[in-house]
Amino acid sequence: MKLIIASDHGGYSLKEAIIKHLRSKDMDCVDIGVTSEDSVDYPDFAEEVAAKVSTGEVDRGILVCGTGIGMAITANKFKGVRAAVVTDEFTARMSREHNDANVIALGGRVLNNDVALNIVNAWLETEFSGGRHERRLQKIQQIETKNFK
Repeated sequence: MKLIIASDHGGYSLKEAIIKHLRSKDMDCVDIGVTSEDSVDYPDFAEEVAAKVSTGEVDRGILVCGTGIGMAITANKFKGVRAAVVTDEFTARMSREHNDANVIALGGRVLNNDVALNIVNAWLETEFSGGRHERRLQKIQQIETKNFK
C-alpha cells in the first residue's frame, strides 16, 4: 500500500510521530510537508494529498491539522476521495469498514500521539466490508458524477 501524508503547522508534530511509526513498520509513506511549525495554509497540503488519492497515484492519504476538520473539508472536494475526521479507533475502523475511507484527517491539537498511532493502525488494518455498504458508496459515486462535471 502506498501512503501519502501531509500536515499544516498545527499537525506537524503529530505528523512526524506518525511517519516515524509507519517507517518503523516498513510502510511506504511519502511525506509532502510541512517541515516545521511555521504557519501555512492547510488547503495547499490537503489539495496535494487529495489529488494524488483521486488520481490513484497513491492508495491512501493521511492529513493532520489542528482538528482535522479543515483538511477533510478540502480533501472531500476531490472526486473519489472519501476523507473522514477520525477521533478514536472505533471511528477509524468504521470509516474503512462502512465508508471505504481512503483519507483520514487527524487533529494534532486534539489527539495525543499514542491515541493517534492506534487510530492509524486501526485504519490501515481494517478492510472495507462491502455488502450493503457497497450500495451506499455507489450512491455517493452517483452524486459525485452528477456534481463533478
